[in-house]
Amino acid sequence: MAAANAPIAMREALTLTSLGIAPQFVTFTHVTMESEKYICVRETSPQNSVVIVDMAMPAQPLRRPITADSALMNPNTRILALKEMCMLMVVYLYNFAHMNRLRLLTQFLEHLVSEGSQDVHVHNALGKIIIDSNNNPEHFLTTNPFYDSRVVGKYCEKRDPTLAVVAYRRGQCDDELINVTNKNSLFKLQARYVVERMDGDLWDKVLQPENEYRRQLIDQVVSTALPESKSPEQVSAAVKAFMTADLPHELIELLEKIVLQNSAFSGNFNLQNLLILTAIKADPSRVMDYVNRLDNFDGPAVGEVAVEAQLFEEAFAIFKKFNLNVQAVNVLLDNIRSIERAEEFAFRVEEDAVWSQVAKAQLREGLVSEAIESFIRADDATHFLDVIRAAEEANVYDDLVKYLLMVRQKAREPKVDGELIFAYAKIDRLSDIEEFILMPNVANLQNVGDRLYDEELYEAAKIIYAFISNWAKLAVTLVKLKQFQGAVDAARKANSAKTWKEVCFACVDAEEFRLAQICGLNIIVQVDDLEEVSEYYQNRGCFNELISLMESGLGLERAHMGIFTELGVLYARYRPEKLMEHIKLFSTRLNIPKLIRACDEQQHWKELTYLYIQYDEFDNAATTIMNHSPDAWDHMQFKDVAVKVANVELYYKAVHFYLQEHPDLINDLLNVLALRLDHTRVVDIMRKAGQLHLVKPYMVAVQSNNVSAVNESLNELYVEEEDYERLRESVDMHDNFDQIGLAQKLEKHELLEMRRIAAYIYKKAGRWKQSIALSKKDNMYKDCMETCSQSGDRELSEDLLVYFIEQGKKECFASCLFICYDLIRADVALELAWMNNMVDFAFPYLLQFIREYTSKVDELVKDRIESQNEVRAKEKEEKDLVAQQNMYAQLLPLALPAPPGMGGPPPPMGMPGMPPMGGMGMPPMGPGPMPAYGMPPMGSY
Repeated sequence: MAAANAPIAMREALTLTSLGIAPQFVTFTHVTMESEKYICVRETSPQNSVVIVDMAMPAQPLRRPITADSALMNPNTRILALKEMCMLMVVYLYNFAHMNRLRLLTQFLEHLVSEGSQDVHVHNALGKIIIDSNNNPEHFLTTNPFYDSRVVGKYCEKRDPTLAVVAYRRGQCDDELINVTNKNSLFKLQARYVVERMDGDLWDKVLQPENEYRRQLIDQVVSTALPESKSPEQVSAAVKAFMTADLPHELIELLEKIVLQNSAFSGNFNLQNLLILTAIKADPSRVMDYVNRLDNFDGPAVGEVAVEAQLFEEAFAIFKKFNLNVQAVNVLLDNIRSIERAEEFAFRVEEDAVWSQVAKAQLREGLVSEAIESFIRADDATHFLDVIRAAEEANVYDDLVKYLLMVRQKAREPKVDGELIFAYAKIDRLSDIEEFILMPNVANLQNVGDRLYDEELYEAAKIIYAFISNWAKLAVTLVKLKQFQGAVDAARKANSAKTWKEVCFACVDAEEFRLAQICGLNIIVQVDDLEEVSEYYQNRGCFNELISLMESGLGLERAHMGIFTELGVLYARYRPEKLMEHIKLFSTRLNIPKLIRACDEQQHWKELTYLYIQYDEFDNAATTIMNHSPDAWDHMQFKDVAVKVANVELYYKAVHFYLQEHPDLINDLLNVLALRLDHTRVVDIMRKAGQLHLVKPYMVAVQSNNVSAVNESLNELYVEEEDYERLRESVDMHDNFDQIGLAQKLEKHELLEMRRIAAYIYKKAGRWKQSIALSKKDNMYKDCMETCSQSGDRELSEDLLVYFIEQGKKECFASCLFICYDLIRADVALELAWMNNMVDFAFPYLLQFIREYTSKVDELVKDRIESQNEVRAKEKEEKDLVAQQNMYAQLLPLALPAPPGMGGPPPPMGMPGMPPMGGMGMPPMGPGPMPAYGMPPMGSY
């Protein structure tokens, strides 16, 4: 051991000695105390504490949260203590074999207590000594506040369990107390503790199903603990615990014990409520008994819970007990569903609210008459809407009248007054209706009248409409009553198109056509209603009557286009013989498109064509005529239409049409359309049809347009007809054709004139040689000469002279010289004449030639002389002008410039542009008379 050097006072040392601790066994601060029995070490971390290691159990060190200055021990007696300043803590006491030592320890502990020690270990030790000595331990356990209840209680468990219970109760050691009471069957003590404790967690623990002692505890709580308790809080906590643990039957036992056995809580409001509610949930058979025995509970709330739990008789008893008669009768009606019992109950209590509930239930069940009687007993007018609806469904209008008369005394509602009128009507009390509407009322008579009308109560509706002057509705009502004359009078007062229509249609259905026409004349003046009237008549087959109506409407002041048009449509459908006359008379007042559709539908093609023309639909008119020619065609009309057609294709369709159906008039049509037609296309059409000759007059008329197709077609016809004069005229006047083709065709023709025309065509085409050759072939020498003359070809002309010489045609030779005078050279002509002994035949040509040339020379000489004279006159005029200017030259200042035109050189002599004269002048040859036989004129020498 370490040396003992602690500053221990004498008094303390004596005290330690009394404990058997010698001073040498005292250790000091920061010194570890060791012995064979113990090791005592001071710790500063994690907190100041002393660690004591019992060498017999080194794995279980003991820590004390104390900053000890000294460690004290008696190894022999196994007493260990710790000292902190002036406080001594006995840490551990071991077995004491002798009572004298126990007494010494008791004295020591009492001494510590008397000095004010609050060390729990001291008090624990003292308590254990008191318990062992049985020195009034209950007093110590209940009054000492410093001992550890858990330690001391544990110490008492094997000695006296009741003392352990006392110790545990003092320290609220719930688990320890429950364990010791369970182990020793101290359930009464446990029950009292749990009740007094009022801890929800503790109640949950002891009442959990896993607790095998739960039943014993509950018995003691019910029989002893709670009946003994005077604390409402304890009772409330216990009841709450039982409810939380879902122990309804046990809760009932508990509450019966508290409430029914004259305890302090017998009259508790909440407990009585809880008892009944718990019984409703867990044991419904007890509920009625509780209801009869208990008085202080919440009747309305408990009754509602009973209803929800379907304990209807109990609920009825509850409501009845608390004079809640309305709720009670509702249970009978809504839950028990006994209207008879409810009615008996209502007779018993005679309350208006009860009767009202009975009445509503009777109404729901369809007992309408009984319900109305009940409502009257209840003097209840609030449900008149439901009553009215049910009475109407059940057709009990006599009872409804009684009820509504009662309701009128309490409320002024339009619905009530209206339903009363309706009820009177249903039971045929018309006089009451007349009397009622004359009295002050708030009924909406218009709505009532409409309803009566809808329900086919026409007599009653008639009274209402007449009273409120609703003539429109009165009219239709009178129609329903077959009073047509009155209906017409009412409609006249209403002056409404709708009313007029309704009355008119009704009269039509009744075959009252005179009255229907009166109405109809007031309808058809409205454009929007006209078609409806027409369809109504037609759907019923009244065609003649409808036509009569429309014809009468033509003379009305307000007659409009629709009437004229509709009559035209009717004529188209039912009186076609009058249609054309109608159209012609009123064409300006018709809706032509509509009538066009009607005529198209009814296939009145002639009338349709006329309408198209009136509507300026000339294309459609022409198409209709061509498509339906047997009925619609008229030549003059078609010509008038054709010239106004906009679609060009219709022209050619018309050509085909006339070609097929009226070929004799086709030229007339073509001449009318000539300015609009493509003549080439027309010729193609006729050529394909093989009818060119048919339109020859037309082609002749349009040939002036010089169209190739027309020219060629006419030429072809002329050739075919061998009309060479017309052909020659055509070729002469119209050159737009295939000239060469025609010439080639004609040059082989058997007629001479045709071949001459071929030569003529060649000549016009500039094919001179071919023309001359063809003319030579046919001995048409004059044609040959004219062709040469026109060709302007000197070679052709001279070749023709040679040809005539070769053929011995001397006269032709002379004529050719004359005709081709301008082309034939004089030397050639003289040479040919001299060589072929034809000078005599060439002499006229020579004379003409000489005269022409001498005349030309004379003209040239004359022109030359005139030109020279003009030059001389001009020179003389210029000289005179210069001389005149010089006369005034001396009078002018020296510095003045000369006037314009003076001082310049004189113009050159002679006329500009004149060719110089040359050659030998020839006297002019005057013209003489033309020689006979076509010879050229001869000049005189």
